[in-house]
Amino acid sequence: MGKVAFMFPGQGSQEVGMGAAFAAASPAARATFDRASAALGFDVAEVCFEGPMERLSSTEMTQPALTATSLACLAAVEEAGFRADYVIGHSVGEYAALVAAGVLSVEDAMVLVRERGLATAEAAAETPGAMAAVIGLADEQVEELCAGIEGVWPANYNCPGQLVVSGTEAGVAALIEAAQAAGARRALRLNVSGGFHSPLTASAERRLRPALEAATFHDPSTTFFSTVTCRVEDRADAMVDILVEQLVAPVKFTQAVTELAGLGVTQFVEVGSGSVLSGLVKRIDRSAQAISVSSPDGLAKLEAARV
Repeated sequence: MGKVAFMFPGQGSQEVGMGAAFAAASPAARATFDRASAALGFDVAEVCFEGPMERLSSTEMTQPALTATSLACLAAVEEAGFRADYVIGHSVGEYAALVAAGVLSVEDAMVLVRERGLATAEAAAETPGAMAAVIGLADEQVEELCAGIEGVWPANYNCPGQLVVSGTEAGVAALIEAAQAAGARRALRLNVSGGFHSPLTASAERRLRPALEAATFHDPSTTFFSTVTCRVEDRADAMVDILVEQLVAPVKFTQAVTELAGLGVTQFVEVGSGSVLSGLVKRIDRSAQAISVSSPDGLAKLEAARV
């Protein structure tokens, strides 16, 4: 039998109404939203369900809202009897993955992603930056272009032929021009507020590390595969440094999916808002089954594909 990995999305997957269908249908999902709201001190469910999109898309709000939605969806999936062999997360999605792994409580995860959102927003204001997606070049080509341009770095390895870069305004503009000249199908700037997953957001550690050090981490009960280190991480005392490194390190999603497939994972279940990660998995490993579970309809598809 193949193994199962649960995946948790990051920024860019948010949408107004996310989690509402599960909250209405699943007592466990509704209770998880209530726990998340109590930990944050405001009604995060209302923001997820009603928006508006402008509020939902601000960095300091997106991260706790996405995490709450992922955890509510996870509660509904587990309520239905599904379990994972591995869990992974894309960027801030790693916090939901750590809850799924038994490393963090719902409450601690919500407090931490709220601090992470505030810390990264402050870092972006302090050291402005930009990001761009390069589509149609090999990762190695984009890495070479970054190495030859000052102030730009690989940020998100999303799938073969799609690498997001991060850097200064000038660095990203030069990278876009160089990528187009190298034959990229598309090279476009993203609508984000900073140069995330790069040295430009290093100052976020000042605010986030004390919050991480105050949290309680447990050894994983479900195997946690980090998209920062690109390996299984099984020690509670390693998590603070991983989550700090995550602020400036690239997201190695392509590599993580490839490694998990090598470990016997045949089904990748996206738990949370949207279907971005499911689409990426299909481009990374055509033999893998990818299912998005953001609503009861998605859960029904998972039931039908039970492995």
